[in-house]
Amino acid sequence: MLKFFRNVRRKLLNKGDLRKYLVYTIGEILLVVIGILIALQINTWNEKRKA
Repeated sequence: MLKFFRNVRRKLLNKGDLRKYLVYTIGEILLVVIGILIALQINTWNEKRKA
């Protein structure tokens, strides 16, 4: 999966299309943030379940 994203990033940079690259970068950051929020929600749910 990481190789796929690396290839996409490399292709966007080689084309010189900065706008598409920035959209890609923002999308990747949003995916990471959503993953962190989901992990925190699961942790909170698990702590409440234990209590």
